Amino acid sequence: MGLFNTTYDVIVVGGGHAGSEAAAASANMGAHTLLITMNLQNIAQMSCNPAMGGIAKGQIVREIDALGGYSAIVTDKTAIQFKMLNKSKGPAMWSPRAQSDRMQFAECWRTMLEQTENLDFYQDSVNGLLFDGDKITGVKTALGLEIKAKTVIVTAGTFLNGLIHIGEKTFGGGRAGEGASTGITEDLVVKGFEAGRMKTGTPPRVDGRSLDYSKMTEQPGDENPEKFSYLPVTKPLTKQRSCYLTYTNPEVHDLLREGFDRSPMFNGRIKSTGPRYCPSVEDKINRFAEKERHQIFVEPEGWNTVEIYVNGFSTSLPEDIQDKAIRSIPGFENVKFFRYGYAIEYDYFPPTQLKHNLETKLIDNLFFAGQINGTTGYEEAAAQGLMAGVNAALKVQEKEPFILKRSEAYIGVLIDDLITKGTEEPYRMFTSRAEYRTLLRQDNADLRLTEKSYKLGLASQERMDRVEEKKNKTQNLIDYIKGLSVTKEDINPILEEKNLATINQSMKLYKIAARPQLTFSDFRSIDKLENYIQENEIDNEIIEQVEIHLKYSGYIEKEKNNADKLNRLENVPIPATFDYSKVKSLSYEAREKLSKIQPTSISQASRISGVSPSDISVLLVYMGR
Repeated sequence: MGLFNTTYDVIVVGGGHAGSEAAAASANMGAHTLLITMNLQNIAQMSCNPAMGGIAKGQIVREIDALGGYSAIVTDKTAIQFKMLNKSKGPAMWSPRAQSDRMQFAECWRTMLEQTENLDFYQDSVNGLLFDGDKITGVKTALGLEIKAKTVIVTAGTFLNGLIHIGEKTFGGGRAGEGASTGITEDLVVKGFEAGRMKTGTPPRVDGRSLDYSKMTEQPGDENPEKFSYLPVTKPLTKQRSCYLTYTNPEVHDLLREGFDRSPMFNGRIKSTGPRYCPSVEDKINRFAEKERHQIFVEPEGWNTVEIYVNGFSTSLPEDIQDKAIRSIPGFENVKFFRYGYAIEYDYFPPTQLKHNLETKLIDNLFFAGQINGTTGYEEAAAQGLMAGVNAALKVQEKEPFILKRSEAYIGVLIDDLITKGTEEPYRMFTSRAEYRTLLRQDNADLRLTEKSYKLGLASQERMDRVEEKKNKTQNLIDYIKGLSVTKEDINPILEEKNLATINQSMKLYKIAARPQLTFSDFRSIDKLENYIQENEIDNEIIEQVEIHLKYSGYIEKEKNNADKLNRLENVPIPATFDYSKVKSLSYEAREKLSKIQPTSISQASRISGVSPSDISVLLVYMGR
């Protein structure tokens, strides 16, 4: 069975974070999958910073793990540092982040993919798509092969007509040292797709031996690091590498400004929009001119390399300006460059052209995932890849699509935002984008999603058993604390130490535990409780669940009720053939937007910008509420 006479269930175009998760998901669901990438050495390459997770992104990595994806396992196996961010805030804001060893990360991904059944690999560039009317039938490659498939997932990253800019130089490419990909955009535009351009950038990489760390602030990992994956196959780090923090200053800003007239960002050569939340350094000093300094994070690229990623100094200024300006940053006086920063422009397709399962509205069985949809970030890409892989496999198996609601996962928020609101600038996930963030915490992704994934055949029996055990042990410990009376002899010493009001008679521990100044560890000195924990082998993960429940159950309940109310609207479907032009009482803008986006439910319609609450009331009347 060669490439010439095989019809694959799923072809994945591109081997970045989106493509890797897509290929793993569809293959693990039993679909015969082919991953085509321009260079098999660069599978799951960390093209930008060597880190996974962070604010809201860490939640996504945990969700991918709960759904049976690979990102969390690979991150744990190749991490050089782990940090839980935002620990000073409430648990809805806690976000795990790991620095990774860049080379090990890609190698580990490739090994895991090679050990995945039903998955084939082929190195070539896809430069065309094959259609039969409004249906995709396969791909065309640069070598002239036509490979047939029932479904195709395009995860082209920054490669579609990619253009690299450094100062006044411009050359085609998808990443430094790699060619761009042509042909796919053109084929899709002929089919009626709307395409746009976006820009992203990357900072210089420098020689760590040439830096003076004594002028910077050390940023070590957590003292007791956790990990990303819920599975026991990975273990928390026992040793870690530190990052370092330094700052730009007015002198650096002045030197950078000298190059503005030669900057592709300012002389009109780059026409597209860059990421608002990860701006280039020239963008920062232009937009925030009043700021005296900006943070620069000095991040090691791995265990055994001297290469350093200069996070916060993303730029496309000419090399001589980059060189001059960076030397005025404390610790960088004698810096040696490994490579200069650059900007890259690439094609994307406004994601309002997609359905909730990431299939395109115009062409059946064609799915998009990752930066082609206007997102930025490995985690956002990986999440879309996983969902596209699952849904392509389900399509082949003639099953219902798998869609996550906004109240179920950050992944649900991400996809709903993209297809409902679209995006004009690279989209990045934040906790503030999720209206149910108290429900969508990093600590409970397994409780939220494992069962769904298990039903799909993605999550293993082992995952399911662990979740059941976590659920039961958590509930049992909560019940135990609800029933446990503590005497004033037990509890007053603890309260006195914290300068809190003492009690004068026995009381249920549950009541006292809700006080915000107390943590669960404060009660470990109570013998009855500690004995229960030891006898029932309660680990820290369960204690964290119980502590969050004790402190926040009121908020969590309230948010659950809000979500349930909205989910009832989610269940009011809008027929695909619904003609909005006939509904004269809708505002003109609402008619235009609703006709373009074709929402599948009243709830989705309510989130389209330009559709007002009164428009929704009109629709509800029409839908016969």
